[in-house]
Amino acid sequence: MAKTDTPKNESLFEAPPMGEQERMVEAILFATADPVTITELTGRMPHGCDPAEAIAHLRKRYEGRGVNVVKVGDAWAIRTAGDLGFLMQKETVETRKLSRAAIETLAIVAYHQPVTRAEIEEIRGVSVSRGTIDQLIELEWIRFGRRKMTPGRPVTFVVTQGFLDHFGLENARDLPGLKELRSAGLLENRPPPGAQILGETEDADDDEDQSELFED
Repeated sequence: MAKTDTPKNESLFEAPPMGEQERMVEAILFATADPVTITELTGRMPHGCDPAEAIAHLRKRYEGRGVNVVKVGDAWAIRTAGDLGFLMQKETVETRKLSRAAIETLAIVAYHQPVTRAEIEEIRGVSVSRGTIDQLIELEWIRFGRRKMTPGRPVTFVVTQGFLDHFGLENARDLPGLKELRSAGLLENRPPPGAQILGETEDADDDEDQSELFED
């Protein structure tokens, strides 16, 4: 009896044209507030689609437009072009400022993640209040990471995708400086007299001499 070979990876359904796949990805990103991963796109789109290729075409098509397709961590989103952010200022309902302790803690988490509370305190040189950690978790800017394989199995903290999305970052290496935080209304323009950050004294009369916590 003759044996018929079936080609591997043969699909029973033909995938939509790439132009149609772009439209699907565009619709999903436009309607979703949170960034969407390639895996999530694959699960939503018809069998045989290639959302990664569709994203590449869509990203190129949106270059120079009022909105762009941007990568946030390992996900994708449609966001207002960076140079047009000032047009959205009237949409801001509430501005919340972070304390300097929260700024320092956030900076340490971003640069040393995954990091434990004890390690944060060691770097800062002072204890970290539970309220500071709770505030950053409430803002959804940091979250619990994996427990460290050390005595006591302490929990660690890492920055969230929401933190990256808020500042328009692709990853934690592209962090904002103090100026960006001030322009976002998250930090007072002048530090309190004698304030210290990570053991370094800042000059309250000269912003340019301040230590940029969020820059390499």
